[in-house]
Amino acid sequence: MSIILHLIPAADWQRFAPDDPVTNASLFTEGFIHCTADAAMLLQVANAFYTSHDGDFVALHIDTSLLTSECIWEAPAHLNAAPPAADASRRNAPPLPSAPLFPHVYGPINRRAVVGLDHVERDASGRFVGYSPGDAIA
Repeated sequence: MSIILHLIPAADWQRFAPDDPVTNASLFTEGFIHCTADAAMLLQVANAFYTSHDGDFVALHIDTSLLTSECIWEAPAHLNAAPPAADASRRNAPPLPSAPLFPHVYGPINRRAVVGLDHVERDASGRFVGYSPGDAIA
């Protein structure tokens, strides 16, 4: 069992019905859902791409052994602190030699694979700074 994390706006998470698979825009624009291997990296990614986004965010805990979609560990899809949709020219840029690999889920995330959830805490400036326990996943 390997747990990966996916950052999602809390409002988007709440819109999914309990049996609906989790999808997002990147699945349709890039072909996969971005995830991270650990909580520290998720905060780094959140601070690089989402500090200007209002609202609450949650981190979904995903058990890769329960995924029905393929999970592939790959170099980052983009290296600048600009979302891929805003900077499509970086999409095929070569990764830095020391760049970590990220889990990319190539399809919807089935709800059975979502085994936990944390609220992602922000400071007054909007930076992501930590986690608090979320509600139980049914």
